Formats: sequence, structure tokens, C-alpha cells
Amino acid sequence: MDRARTPTPGSDVPIADRTAPPLDPELGLALAALGAAAREPITADNLAERQRLDARARPRPTAGDLAAGGRFEVRELRVPGQSGGPDVTLVGARPAGLAGPLPLLYYLHGGGMIMGNAWSVLPRVLREWALPLGLAVVSVEYPLAPQSRYPVPVEACCAGLGWVAEHADALGVDAGRIVLAGKSAGGGLAAALALLARDRGGPEPVGQLLLSPMLDDRDGTLSSHRPAGLDPWDRTSNSTAWQALLGDLYGAVDLSPYAAPARATDLSGLPPAYLDVGSAETLRDEVVAYAQGIWRAGGEAELHVWPGAFHGFDTVAPRAALSREALGARTRWLRRVLTRPAPGAGGA
Repeated sequence: MDRARTPTPGSDVPIADRTAPPLDPELGLALAALGAAAREPITADNLAERQRLDARARPRPTAGDLAAGGRFEVRELRVPGQSGGPDVTLVGARPAGLAGPLPLLYYLHGGGMIMGNAWSVLPRVLREWALPLGLAVVSVEYPLAPQSRYPVPVEACCAGLGWVAEHADALGVDAGRIVLAGKSAGGGLAAALALLARDRGGPEPVGQLLLSPMLDDRDGTLSSHRPAGLDPWDRTSNSTAWQALLGDLYGAVDLSPYAAPARATDLSGLPPAYLDVGSAETLRDEVVAYAQGIWRAGGEAELHVWPGAFHGFDTVAPRAALSREALGARTRWLRRVLTRPAPGAGGA
């Protein structure tokens, strides 16, 4: 049964106060150093050019690069798509020399559904989580919009997850300790995957790590109406990305929550969630509302709203104090969720 199928229409809230929240001083300096071009909104008119620029500029390390001199074992896989869809590319990596099945971080990259790739995010994910926590990581090369529209990207991610769970033994991973994870667009896809896994009786992840996730296509919150130019991912860019993904479905009253998880009316039965977002982000209020929805449904969610942080702050300024604090909180949550006893396991 598709319990998530009856979305509630969104409506723009009246905006009486458009005062921008203050930026963290350290992050504000880092953002200013990027220059005005970094905050230029993405529009339908410039989308194709921005995609071309991103594809040229974004690092795309090879498997040899990712192996980092033998520290990691890396493999690239092509697995069958969902229901006869195109094959899906997965990039898997694990710390070299670790025996036994490892817990798995199933990672979905950011980029607004319109940019990014599975390879560029891996060096940081491997350095910050795979090594210290002894994790395997699988990063998904899902198709980008508008060349591929909903449901193609999320179904590609779903097909990859099912294949990984089915072949866990051969991959040396523990199918009972999978965490869905992603940032921005990838966070929204991870949330959608958690809903799909619940409703289709698919693999049962033990957690979902949602970092500034894109959850709501309606752009009707207070934080989405903050003045343009403050957050690098502003309302214009967000709307452009959602329209690229959804096409004629953009803003539809009956849009599926598998497209925009904020549309879900039933958030029960989901794995424990970690959500974080900046107080100066366009996406702030939809992330907070999603955590509240999980709580109302009786679920478990840990929410962090980082004061004075903008979208992607930890990428722009990874050494900033707030970025280090955010990494610590995410890592502690991952460690806890991966070391919990299985449900029903007896205590000492």
C-alpha cells in the first residue's frame, strides 16, 4: 500500500518580515570571498550554461585517484535499472584491509538535481566518515534534470539500493546496517528513498542522514522568501531546479512525496533521521517542518539548525568553527546509529 500517496497542497504564507537572519561572521567572510558570481541565481535561461560550466569545473577523480595510494579499495559498477530502465552506475569504496562485512553509507550527491556527479563527493566522504568509522560507501550516479525528469532519478537510486542489498555478501557489506545519506538534492533523494523502501517493503535502512535536503517544491515558507543574494541557493535557483526535475508536474496538488518528500502525509515507520540546515538557508523551514512531521508520527529525528549558516557552508568553509562542529555532530550520530543493537536483541 502506498501510504505516502495523499499529499497536502502547499500555499504561500504571507511574508510580513523579510529581514535576513545574520550570517556567522566567519562564514560571512568566506561567502563574501566567493564574489557576486557565486550567488548569481540559476534560471531557465542560464541553466544549460551553468550545467556546462559545472561539468567542466567540478572535480571528477578516477578510481585510481580515489584509492589514495592504496588506502581504499574502489570499484565502479553498472547495475540494472528499475523495471527495464537504463543501467545505473555505482561507485563503491571501502578502507583497504578491513575484514568482515562493513556498514554501508549509501550516498546521493548534491547539485540541485541538475548538477554534480557520484565521484566528486567521495574524497571528502571517505576521509571524514569511511576511514574513522570503518564504513563502506556507495555513491550513485543518478540521471540529472532536465534531461531526466521525475521519477527517473529517484528510481535509479532505488534500483541501486535494491541491487546493493541483494548483493551485500559479494560486496562485503552488511545489508542490516545501511544508512541512506545525501546533501541538498541528495538529501531529498535519500528522504524519498526512505519512503519508497518503507512503502515497497524494500531494504530496511537503519538511518537517514539528510544534510540541507531539498524536500518541498512549493517554495511557500518564510525562509524561502528571504532576500535574494544572501543564500547561494536562493528561491530562484531552487524553483528552477524543481521545475527542471518535475516539468509539468511542478506545483501539482497531487504530486507524489517520492518526488518531493515534504508532500508526504504519513511519516511513520521511517528509520531514525538526522537533519541539519543553516538558519540563513532558503531550505531552513522545510527541513524543520520535516523533522516535526517525523516527531508527530512517533518517529526519531535529530535536528540541528546551525546559526548563521548558509546552504553549503561546510563546503565553502570546511575549516570554519561551525563547519567543524557540524561534522562532529553528523559523525557522532552515524556512530550511534551504526552501533545500536538490532531491534529485539537482548540486553546484557
